[in-house]
Amino acid sequence: MALLDSIPCVETVEAHRPWPRAIVHEDGWREAIDHLVAGSCTLLGLWGDAPDVHAPDVHMALLSAQAGDIAVISYRTEGGAYPSVGARHPPAIRLERAIRDLFGLEATGAPDTRPWLDLGFWCVCHPLGTKGAARQHAPYAFLPAEGEALHQIAVGPVHAGIIEPGHFRFTANGEHVVRLEQRLGYVHKGIESLMAGASLDNAAKLACRTSGDSAVAYSYAFAQAAEAALKVTVPPRALYLRALMAELERLANHFGDIGAICNDASFSLMHAQCGILRERTLRAAHACFGSRLMMDMIVPGGVSRDIVAEGIPQVQALLAEVHRVFPRLIDLYDNTASLQDRTVTTGIVRPDYARQFGAGGYVGRACGRAFDARRTPGYAPYDALAFEVPVLVAGDVNARVWIRIRECEQSLALIDQILDSLPAGDTLITIESSARPGEGLDPTEGLGFAEAFRGDVLVWLRLDGDRRVARCHLRDASWFQWPLLEAAIEGNIVADFPLCNKSFNCSYSGHDS
Repeated sequence: MALLDSIPCVETVEAHRPWPRAIVHEDGWREAIDHLVAGSCTLLGLWGDAPDVHAPDVHMALLSAQAGDIAVISYRTEGGAYPSVGARHPPAIRLERAIRDLFGLEATGAPDTRPWLDLGFWCVCHPLGTKGAARQHAPYAFLPAEGEALHQIAVGPVHAGIIEPGHFRFTANGEHVVRLEQRLGYVHKGIESLMAGASLDNAAKLACRTSGDSAVAYSYAFAQAAEAALKVTVPPRALYLRALMAELERLANHFGDIGAICNDASFSLMHAQCGILRERTLRAAHACFGSRLMMDMIVPGGVSRDIVAEGIPQVQALLAEVHRVFPRLIDLYDNTASLQDRTVTTGIVRPDYARQFGAGGYVGRACGRAFDARRTPGYAPYDALAFEVPVLVAGDVNARVWIRIRECEQSLALIDQILDSLPAGDTLITIESSARPGEGLDPTEGLGFAEAFRGDVLVWLRLDGDRRVARCHLRDASWFQWPLLEAAIEGNIVADFPLCNKSFNCSYSGHDS
């Protein structure tokens, strides 16, 4: 049964592709919340809409747990208010707080109304809604913890390493963490605001830069959304080149993470050797496409640059080198007792939390959630490629390392298949970036869903009659992973936080966008 069959809908938006979008009243909205609470569907996203658009103000994307289909439901707020999803389904709480900061829309009955992205630095409040005077800066009210001999440790937002800013407030009893609370938003760039009115070309560049380590994945999801909205069929060669870029990006990031996790456990040899593999992967990407991070290579309609002839031997040489070196590093990791002592049983995520929050990537797969957007709902060319989705159940740092290891092995096999099956032909279909004068095209909408190295990326796009961006929402996998880090560190010692944090490697930039 399709997801929308069980939700009372007022009407279906015909211009929304490839999955349906339906407008609902309060009964339909609450029915969708019931499905989330029952676990029959997963929350993929919750976002607001611009106030001058004659459409519902709040949208919610859902994934059916059984059928694997996606649907978007939309609700018109009354007086700028809508029934809180977070009141019954905790994964929505931070999303509702972000909607309030950006649009000024209130979630009725919300359990947490503190600001989230608005840290008091903005020159206006509700920048994507009805703008007002800047919010008065006030100390952030961290949640209390009661008990004897408790003390607080404040970390960040500026850190000792060259990393993005985020604040972590620990409440501890001696060395044991009783509560961790995050404060994010320090790298909010206003990307969704910058996209409003942008051409497809410029919007694609902004999407690509949402989180630099996932430039390919964001470009992929944005292109999917634009192509769905405009009913564009991408050339087969471009689809395979996109997959090659995505797997090179996955390899580079997983190599870097494995080494960095080991480094946080004071095992620098793994860090150095994995760093070499990461660097060689980035150099192979540069040899193929002229860009180490492959920025702006995936565009609506295909890819902006074909792989150069000398790039394929470079990738093949990379695969040979990884096959030679990586197994030795795996053995080194697995047979170093002091390293295992730090990673095994540290930072455990409970499987029911992973399912409830819809945790993607290695965070979810390390504790039993076998979800991968390349499989469910799936997209080309992965439907024609053979690969496995590795799953473990321990949910600790060690499991998250092993998921990365197994995913590297799968990526190597996928790259082999892509190179063997790479079709000839065009790499780009030209898309009219705007309507012709007086043409007055109807607005169209598209949803993109791609698998980044840390989990699924969702992009929702509305194009106006001039084929410019009327509204675009981007959701990083980190939105549903950051809260799980708070749960994972509870009961561990403070010194294990860097290790747990790196094993999650959530994106500050992708979250704050």
